[in-house]
Amino acid sequence: VQLQAYGGGLVQPGGSLRLSCAASGFTFNEFAIGWFRQVPGKEREGVSCITSNGDGKIYYSSSAKGRFTISNDDAKNMFYLQMNNLQPDDTAVYYCAADLLLCTYFSRAFEPSRAGKISDLYNYWGQGTLVTVSS
Repeated sequence: VQLQAYGGGLVQPGGSLRLSCAASGFTFNEFAIGWFRQVPGKEREGVSCITSNGDGKIYYSSSAKGRFTISNDDAKNMFYLQMNNLQPDDTAVYYCAADLLLCTYFSRAFEPSRAGKISDLYNYWGQGTLVTVSS
């Protein structure tokens, strides 16, 4: 399994970016896919997730809801994160990820503060792409 994220960059507040993740070695029927982000000194946090194709539920963090949209293209084995109305607090390294249980991060029972290192919980991660929101 390999994931490669790209599409980050510098954008002004209120601007938009679309992140892409090229996936190989698995299909979207097998694993949930999603996006996480991390700033220096803080734990990685979930942004959005889609469960595997048999279910297809979509989850967003509270900060992403209404501004970000996750999508996937089965034919290309790609998935995306469209980010609109970006704000300085969105500045982070964004990681694409895949794991059967990836979307459990967004369940009500999940407590990120007690979960330990998020990158250890799920199996597959892209290399990260930096998004900087600044004027």
